[in-house]
Amino acid sequence: MVLGTSVDEKQKQFSAVAIGPRIVASGGFDVLYREGMALIEDVAAYLDGEGRAESRDLAREASFVYATESMRLTTRLMQLASWLLLQRAVNEGELTAENARSEKEKVKFSATPSGRGGPGFAALPRTLRDYITKGDRLFERVLRFDRLERGAVPDYPEVTVNGIADQLSRLKAAFGRLSE
Repeated sequence: MVLGTSVDEKQKQFSAVAIGPRIVASGGFDVLYREGMALIEDVAAYLDGEGRAESRDLAREASFVYATESMRLTTRLMQLASWLLLQRAVNEGELTAENARSEKEKVKFSATPSGRGGPGFAALPRTLRDYITKGDRLFERVLRFDRLERGAVPDYPEVTVNGIADQLSRLKAAFGRLSE
């Protein structure tokens, strides 16, 4: 122990810092926000214009899939917009992180990207399929940011985690012996 330093002070010096919320509050979020809002605007314009015209030319089965997938995409993007707007409010100091978490709990991500494809999916207009893919990617990025904001540790491959854990245990053992 360092002379004049209490155990509590020493623990404060070496306590873990939650980097997740700092990453979310960084410039990385600004990029995500801009991309997300731009995608929402682009999809809305597409579905209201070119997409509507393209859907008229689809076969019956593909037309049903178009309606289903466009509704899923719209729902997912609106949920993502809610999350992005809440997080921006936190980053700009308009809302506390606790209040935002409470509001985010009300925004349940539904229509999650799983098992794309199926009968009629390939017949959808390429533009809609591209927007669905972009929406899925945005969804995954927002989920990662959300986990970080909540303080979760990023997932790393097991080999890396074990390697780090082994190194940390060796350091702990070495420093433990040094401080005795």
